[in-house]
Amino acid sequence: MSLNQRQTELVEFVHNNGFVNIDTLVQHFDVTPQTIRRDLNKLAENGNIIRHHGGAEAASSSANTSYQSRKIMNLDAKEKIAKQVASMIPNGASVFINIGTTTETIAKALLNHSNLNIVTNNIHVATILSAKEDFTVIIAAGEVRHKDGGIIGEATCDFISQFHMDFGIIGISGISNDGSLLDFDFREVKVAQAIIQNSTTVILATDHSKFGRNAMVKQGNISQIDHFFTDEVPPGDLTEILEANNVQTYVV
Repeated sequence: MSLNQRQTELVEFVHNNGFVNIDTLVQHFDVTPQTIRRDLNKLAENGNIIRHHGGAEAASSSANTSYQSRKIMNLDAKEKIAKQVASMIPNGASVFINIGTTTETIAKALLNHSNLNIVTNNIHVATILSAKEDFTVIIAAGEVRHKDGGIIGEATCDFISQFHMDFGIIGISGISNDGSLLDFDFREVKVAQAIIQNSTTVILATDHSKFGRNAMVKQGNISQIDHFFTDEVPPGDLTEILEANNVQTYVV
């Protein structure tokens, strides 16, 4: 599919800036929102970019979007998801929380709870929740990933495996139509698997932009999850897998 000059420049702009919202593109290219949306839809169909509600990101299976970009992507959906996830967690519960901007949003939603016991490999989650004097917050050992404050590595897996928690709350970078949970860093994947294996109830929280999104490392399968929180009805194939494996799905 051939591209015009603006569309070619748009691809380059998105690749240079990570996630870009429609308003920014409208201002940069001095065209209407409708024109930008048509361009983004065409580029997404062509595989040049990944289309999201409100914007787009570079198409890559080897590198994630920047942390700062992910913090603002689909923030309204993340906040709604976080509110619903928090409503499932009772006061006094023990909770694993892993890496991700969605899990950080969930951490903020948990601040109205009392007497929670949290183990996390996310520096930002630990910072958010340590503000509560009645919370016990334990941060995992391991290598700190400078780009997003995630803690990863063999030492992190070993640390996580010392605990068994009531709930494990995880995020994800992509979900394929066959139910595979995908991510970009194999070390992060191993930590997430340790959380799944050492949690009584596993909660996956992610917005619709992760449906069909590609990433090169397989974390596991959505059949391992007990509760799935998202903001749009999953695609048909994925919905069938969720139903076949009795995964409780909540569309906020």
